[in-house]
This record gives sequence, structure tokens and C-alpha cells, in this order.
Amino acid sequence: MASVKRIALSVVLLVALGLPPPTEVYSAESSTTLAAPQSFDGISDTAERSAALFAEAGKVLTSARCVNCHPAGDRPLQGETRRLHQPPVARGSDGFGTPAMRCATCHQSANFDPAGVPGHPHWHLAPSEMAWQNKTPGEICTQIKDPARNGGRSLQQILTHVADDSLVGWAWTPGGGREPAPGTQKELGALIQAWLNTGAVCPK
Repeated sequence: MASVKRIALSVVLLVALGLPPPTEVYSAESSTTLAAPQSFDGISDTAERSAALFAEAGKVLTSARCVNCHPAGDRPLQGETRRLHQPPVARGSDGFGTPAMRCATCHQSANFDPAGVPGHPHWHLAPSEMAWQNKTPGEICTQIKDPARNGGRSLQQILTHVADDSLVGWAWTPGGGREPAPGTQKELGALIQAWLNTGAVCPK
């Protein structure tokens, strides 16, 4: 009950500041799907097939559900239009906000649809070196393969993060009428696994 009251107060504060509540109405039905790895078997060149697999996975990585939390600046983005977060917040030193405005002040352990506020127990921004905003799938691929820009992860750890992390999984159950990421988390994991199996080649 305390968390509900805190979120309600946050919405009241937005209205008092003349800002719109953090909710938008989008169709929850997305016609965007992900192709299965097997559909790329017709590409005989292994490197070309690998690049094509990542390009398909790139439909998720370049979607608003991912880019909004992988922004180029220090403010998260919101909505399908990827507008700057309102109220104004900043990344902070740990990605969980500044001492005066932590992400958990408004973002609780689950979505709070009455106020349109998304939630997860570990809600935060990706580190600045993992920014994907305005990047192509090929650029994101190169970035993901670089331990200096992927949180020091191996490619196998990247697969585990993409396929199993529940915060990543939020992208397919975003609530609040938000458009989910294409396909499913399982389908994305299968594409990344197939990409690794074919040499992890980046699209141009």
C-alpha cells in the first residue's frame, strides 16, 4: 500500500508541475514478429547467415523498449517517440538515478498500470558505454562484442543476459498500453544463440 501511495503522489506531482502523467495509449497488439533461426538456413555463406541472424535480432535491440533504457545521454527516454523522461531525471553514478531522485522512487517492483508507471525490482539505465540510441544493428553488434562496452561480458554471458534476464524480459510485458518488443524473449535468445553458432558476424 505504501508503494501505491508513493506512485500516486508521483503522478500528482507531475500534474502539479504541468507535466503529463507517464502513460500513453498504444496498441498492445504488435504485428512485428521475429523470424526463426531456421528461416535463414537458405543462406549458404555462414558469415552472411550470421550477420542476417543478428540483423533480425536487431529488430528488438533497436525498438523503443530497449533503446529507451540504452539512451545516448544521461536521461532515459519514454514512449514510442523516445521523448526525454518526464519528470527530468538523470542516470546517476550507478545507473539507478541520483541521490535526490532514485529510479525506485517511482518505479516499483512491478508495473503500476493505473498510473502508467513501468516497474521491475532492478529498474535502472544501462551504463553509458552501452548506449544504443541512434545506432544501427551493425553498430550495436560491434558494441556488444566489445567487453569494454558490454559490461565486461563474454558472448556466452551476453546470451544469458538476453535470453534469461527478467529485466530484459520486461520488454515483452511492458504494461500501460505500451507496444512490446518484437517476437518473444525466447525467440530473441534463439536468434542470438544461432548468431554465436555461426561465428557472431556483425551486419554491415
